[in-house]
Amino acid sequence: MISIIGVGRVGTIAALMALIRGLDNKIVLIDIVPGLAQGEALDLGHAASALGIDAEIIGSEDFSLIKGSDIVLVTAGKPRKPGMTREQLLADNAAIVADIASKIRQYAPESIVLMTTNPLDAMVYVMYKKLGFPREKVIGFSGILDSARLAYYASKKLKMSPSAIQPIVIGMHGEAMFPVPRLSMVSGIPLTQLLSKTEIDDIVRETVQAGATITKLRGYSSNYAPGAGIVLMAEAIKKDAKKLFIASVYLKGEYGVEDVVAEIPVILGKNGVEKIIELPLNDEEKQGFLKSINAVRELIKALPEEYKT
Repeated sequence: MISIIGVGRVGTIAALMALIRGLDNKIVLIDIVPGLAQGEALDLGHAASALGIDAEIIGSEDFSLIKGSDIVLVTAGKPRKPGMTREQLLADNAAIVADIASKIRQYAPESIVLMTTNPLDAMVYVMYKKLGFPREKVIGFSGILDSARLAYYASKKLKMSPSAIQPIVIGMHGEAMFPVPRLSMVSGIPLTQLLSKTEIDDIVRETVQAGATITKLRGYSSNYAPGAGIVLMAEAIKKDAKKLFIASVYLKGEYGVEDVVAEIPVILGKNGVEKIIELPLNDEEKQGFLKSINAVRELIKALPEEYKT
């Protein structure tokens, strides 16, 4: 069973993607807004009927219904508005995440938790600390979106499919993210050998600013790509795919840092994070990565003490 906590734009897209991809025959939607989850579940149930998909979709405000979930997707939280950074959401969403953590610990203690709540890395930190689960079972959706954006913008320059590009973006999920063009490949050839420095700079800038650009253009933040991406991660776990994603996880010495959450390459399988991959960063890239990590640390420092333990 898969449960989705938070039935806003990202949560509903995630539910639809999970339904279409046949991720599970039972999907539970939870939201504190009366009637919202029930209405979305009913609409999705009608869609399943039209598509010939046999699945039970339940909506409720009752967190006890997540009992028995093997994966819980947390998409709850206040949304990012035009002109607002992910970091400005810190205090309000930390309280929301801490409350959700208590519900997951009570009703779904064996689950693997995937998150999209912003600011993502800091919220994964709060969830990890409050849940008390192994770090392998508390994972942030982040790098799959940032790297997909890098591949998208690079594909426009290269005039090829984004699927031909293996993109790398690490560090913070936010304005301080660290794209790594030298390690982003097309058939083993780095982007830095295929594009000019000006083109690389354009791609990096567009990748970093992508979320803000979407928010400015339409008045609210991304939902299709996050909804799709978090379902792909859940699918890899459900199918024990042992597939590589860039995701936000709690570090214990990897890359020379600890007690912080950052997006890095990981292998996902039935146990959640099966392996953390350490990239061969050069000295300049290490400095860029650590600068990005320091931005996450500043967010963690800004958290009220009650959310750090």
